[in-house]
Amino acid sequence: MSSILKQRVRYAPYLKKLRTPEECIPLFEHGQYLGWSGFTGVGAPKVVPQALVDHVAKNNLQGKLAFNLFVGASAGPEESEWAANDMILRRAPHQVGKPIAKAINENRTQFFDKHLSMFPQDLLYGYYTKDKRNDLLDYTIVEATAITEDGAIVPGPAVGASPEMLACSDKIIIEVNTATPSFEGLHDIDMPEQPPFRQPYPYTTVDQRNGLTAIPVNPNRVVAVVESTVPDRVPDPTAPDEVSQKIAHHLIHFFEHEVQAGRLPSNLHPLQSGIGNVANAIIGGLANSEFENLTVWTEVLQDSFLPFFENGAMDYATATSIRLSNDGFKKFFDNWDLFSKKLCLRSQVVSNSPEIIRRLGVIAMNTPVEVDIYAHANSTNVNGSRMLNGLGGSGDFLRNAKLSIMHTPAARPSKTDPTGISCVVPFASHIDHTEHDLDVIVTDYGLADLRGCSPKERVHKIIHKCAHPDYRDQLQDYYNRAEFYCNKKKTLHEPHLLKDAFKMHLNLEQNGTMKLDSWDVKF
Repeated sequence: MSSILKQRVRYAPYLKKLRTPEECIPLFEHGQYLGWSGFTGVGAPKVVPQALVDHVAKNNLQGKLAFNLFVGASAGPEESEWAANDMILRRAPHQVGKPIAKAINENRTQFFDKHLSMFPQDLLYGYYTKDKRNDLLDYTIVEATAITEDGAIVPGPAVGASPEMLACSDKIIIEVNTATPSFEGLHDIDMPEQPPFRQPYPYTTVDQRNGLTAIPVNPNRVVAVVESTVPDRVPDPTAPDEVSQKIAHHLIHFFEHEVQAGRLPSNLHPLQSGIGNVANAIIGGLANSEFENLTVWTEVLQDSFLPFFENGAMDYATATSIRLSNDGFKKFFDNWDLFSKKLCLRSQVVSNSPEIIRRLGVIAMNTPVEVDIYAHANSTNVNGSRMLNGLGGSGDFLRNAKLSIMHTPAARPSKTDPTGISCVVPFASHIDHTEHDLDVIVTDYGLADLRGCSPKERVHKIIHKCAHPDYRDQLQDYYNRAEFYCNKKKTLHEPHLLKDAFKMHLNLEQNGTMKLDSWDVKF
């Protein structure tokens, strides 16, 4: 036992349950239902999952020791190793990594995609375990950075779905990560309550706190405490490219206009931003803008948020995860006194609560795979079928935000077309967010403000302000044909020509480009 472990574990009875990762292997059996802590690649258990995958690889147990795995969002690289060794039978609600996406698309892993605000409560309802002998998770493996005097768990950089998983778990394994400084005091934990006894969340401001700083558990359920010395591994952020910077410029100009029009206050409303290069560029652009006293109510904070704290432009931020690079975490802990006073980590049912998002008037900004000419958006399935990562929390925010914004490059790079693949299409090949949920679409070519517009009014704005110039005539031609056809049928509310609606997608699959020689082409 290391001296730092003894300092971190302040509940003495747990010290009698110390095990090595390898000593935990006999606890696991094929087909068990497991919960992991973590959210967006940080705060997940590391050494026990690594010991299990090493055991499977060493003993050729691929497909013979596999599990139903539930994580608040995505886990770390250990999840990819599990997928590569056929150790994941079922997975929910969100994942990241080529091996697990490959397993899902090859039908080796059954994947259940779900809104991140709803997943933990559905787990608590027993929806995912209703076919088991009992309706509990067999084990939850949770990472802690400290354990309090009464045995409660102090999470690390992510809370995620840990409170709900621990509440509905038969047995618990705690990984105490001594490579990571203790995050004690940074969390605000609301413990789950079942309907009809659930009370409203009381938060009326971003910085309001109401819950606990650690997650209470029944010590009798804890079967092992394991020391971990493996830090979170998050890729370094990429610098915003020209396309992302143009998108950010359009959005910041839009915010300035909304303030001048009196529809937004000078410090905007609480911001939510997804993960990725475009999201980083927007946050970076806001950090360098004239906006001050900003607040954030979001799921994940990335490196791009740190300058906000440092230059004083941000008053307070709340999230369920801090997804920082190595340099980002170093800066965070080196400036703990500054950052910890302006930051709170909550469970994902609170960070993604539709009612709170609506109450606070959050401005939601997320990136789709594609949008169509009526503002339906696809966030998950390429060409309607190939799963990427999952819906995540975008639906929680876009359905309920005061301003629901989707930002995307007008075209994505392609090896076979110099323009690339159009991100504006006649009809989205899969719809995660309906036309009813989106207010603004912005690309590197412009911004379409869709508020108050009928479907037909949206078409002109989306095509001529957001689509890549190389695709505008083609998209307009599709709409003209659809309008001509629907005029005959007197179905002109939202004109579509179904025989042509997916020809751009079909041409991409067959010929490597979304550019059509003619809409009359046959497939």
